[in-house]
Amino acid sequence: MPALVEPHADLTAAVQQILLSSSGSDYVDQLIPVMKDLRTSDRAAHLIQALNHVSSDRDAEIERICNTNHQEFVASVNQLQRVREGTMVLTSEIMSLSQSIAASTEKLAEQKKALVDSRGVRQNIDDATQALKDCLEVLRLANQVHDLLGKKNHYAALRALDELQNVHLREVTRYKIAEMIEKSVPATQRLIAEAVMTDLNTWLYRIRETSQFLGEVAFYHTEMRRARQKERLEQDEYLGSFKLNSAIELVADESEEFDVLNNDEVQVDFSPLFECIHIHDALGQADKFRQEYAATRRRQKELLLPATLDLLDEDGAGLSSLLEGIAGFAIVERATTKKTENLRAVTDVVDP
Repeated sequence: MPALVEPHADLTAAVQQILLSSSGSDYVDQLIPVMKDLRTSDRAAHLIQALNHVSSDRDAEIERICNTNHQEFVASVNQLQRVREGTMVLTSEIMSLSQSIAASTEKLAEQKKALVDSRGVRQNIDDATQALKDCLEVLRLANQVHDLLGKKNHYAALRALDELQNVHLREVTRYKIAEMIEKSVPATQRLIAEAVMTDLNTWLYRIRETSQFLGEVAFYHTEMRRARQKERLEQDEYLGSFKLNSAIELVADESEEFDVLNNDEVQVDFSPLFECIHIHDALGQADKFRQEYAATRRRQKELLLPATLDLLDEDGAGLSSLLEGIAGFAIVERATTKKTENLRAVTDVVDP
């Protein structure tokens, strides 16, 4: 392979071409043949001279470039310096702003925590207020039950107690007061049952005291009906075939209809009995009440018969009083059977 460069000028051109190599491998590939050629031809001095020549050219070119762009370079350096100073100022401001934001964030976090805490406190206050209202409503209803009981509104008291137990107590089950009132419900139910039984016993006592007078009134008006029937018989003999209490007699005497239990002379109010029946039904004690009521009426029936009875009494006052008492008792029993359902067995009413 022939040498790449033989003259001095060509050696300089070769060095410049080698320096312009685009990569390290190209640089080595071009440099190796030159070194071998110089070694064989003993031209190392020429290579040094060529390198110095290229170096001088590059220095001159650099000096020319620097002289040409000196002002622009200085201006760029100054501008860069100002930019650097501005950057430092801006960095300082950013740091200050960051610190301010951090402080504001901490303050905001504290305020948010305080707000959350205040909301929690407010919610607790609202919950406590609502709980207090619910408990006060429960206490109001509990007091209302006893107030109604004191006013002898027994059925209203029982309904209020039922509402308290099945509605309002369920809203405050998490509070101790609900447990306390729930435990007192059976005792209150017993109080209501005892109170209504007390009123019923008072009513039964008055009925017993009124029975004789009731029978007397019934006998009197029966005699009045017989008298009117006799007058009608005198006017029309056809009516003689119809007895007292027959359908014809009842129709004929309809204008003189008389209620033996409710008239100007005597009034029998069955309200205490009805109330007692309703309350015992509501309490699930209907059978027990029927037994107690039947036993009470049985004892009262036994008391109708006196220990002694003088049948030889001229005016017959003893026998008359006995018959009036039995009649009054029977009237009340028959009315009770009609006005109530399954309270009195027919056998208890018709048996002597």
